[in-house]
Amino acid sequence: MSLTGRERYRPNTQDLSWTEEQARENVGSGERLASGMVGGALLVGGLLRPRWPGMALVTLGSVLLHRGMTGHCVVYEAMGANTNAIGRRKVPTNQAVKVDERIRIARPAEEMYRFWRNLTNLPRILPHLESVEPITGKLSHWVARTDNGPRVEWDAEIINEIDGELIGWRSLAGSDIQHAGSVHFTRLPDGRTTELRVVLQYHPPAGLAGVAFVKALGQDPARLIADDLRRFKDEMEKQGAQRV
Repeated sequence: MSLTGRERYRPNTQDLSWTEEQARENVGSGERLASGMVGGALLVGGLLRPRWPGMALVTLGSVLLHRGMTGHCVVYEAMGANTNAIGRRKVPTNQAVKVDERIRIARPAEEMYRFWRNLTNLPRILPHLESVEPITGKLSHWVARTDNGPRVEWDAEIINEIDGELIGWRSLAGSDIQHAGSVHFTRLPDGRTTELRVVLQYHPPAGLAGVAFVKALGQDPARLIADDLRRFKDEMEKQGAQRV
């Protein structure tokens, strides 16, 4: 299980949508480096040239330097192109399956957040998961079970986290399953109830791993997640009633 390259992932303070994150950085690391080097050279060369030729070089150099520093290219954005394969952008949004489910639970948001943040609890919420084993504070190894066929495994990293409000994760580069998700904990006005929102997006590949993953989630993944959340709600509210 290789985790090489995990230092490339940058935690976010917001839960950006797939389109927003893709638009923010749509240039691959190699192109960014080349753009920065060429842009810097053109900028310096332009400052040493006569007025009009120099201004043209300075303008072009500034554009390339900005492209390299920010990882954003307006031309790529207009074309819908993206050469940055890091993180959630490797899930093709127009082909991926997306699940977005909400439920209200009569338990405080802080308790719900702590339960979910302990990743080993996730198989209790999502029965199709066999296990989630923490590797570090941000990295974990996931195993999904199927009725028949191979187990499906992948490594994931927490990328978005706001204490008591949000946990977001995604599969690492090189995983068999291109997957990402987030869970949101919204404290309702009574202070004792939480609106729980779960967003999942995945793009299983062809082959045995992809077939097994689809079987694990069933023909209707949204309904499966909704059923899981209802069971979770019943369990959490029952535990809360026993404490009173």
